[in-house]
Amino acid sequence: MADYPTSFDKEDLLKCARGELFGPGNAQLPAPPMLMMDRITDVSADGGAHGKGHIIAEFDITPDLWFFECHFPGNPIMPGCLGLDGLWQLTGFNLGWRGWQGRGYALGVGEVKLTGMVRPERKMLTYKIDFTKAIQTRRLTMGVADGIVEADGEVIYQVKDMKVALSES
Repeated sequence: MADYPTSFDKEDLLKCARGELFGPGNAQLPAPPMLMMDRITDVSADGGAHGKGHIIAEFDITPDLWFFECHFPGNPIMPGCLGLDGLWQLTGFNLGWRGWQGRGYALGVGEVKLTGMVRPERKMLTYKIDFTKAIQTRRLTMGVADGIVEADGEVIYQVKDMKVALSES
């Protein structure tokens, strides 16, 4: 296991986006505006509901975020797919944080429920991810997790069996 801290600020996340945190060719976060979090408040390889690892992050919501202007004009809502992407981003980050090698990519998600919306008056999203499996073999590096997104403390997105892998190519 790599020796990384268990929390990361915005500058740390930007280093990850530039490939400077886990090293070249390894897990990276996307750069803004696609970076869907401002800080990671806790990450582990053995915590969470199943003892297989977890990650918690926050994203500050401001009315001037890029997606409010274009989705939907006159009725600004954050696209639900961006919240799902934030969950995938964090799942891949956890795998890189473990010291596992390769570039991250989403494989899919078993179930998605969207029960609320992110409008410009919201203040903060909180992502909470609990791993159900974390697999590293000679041929496969993958995390499987369940996650939720809360908007100002209200659960608005839930996912089951989200899958992210790391690949050397």
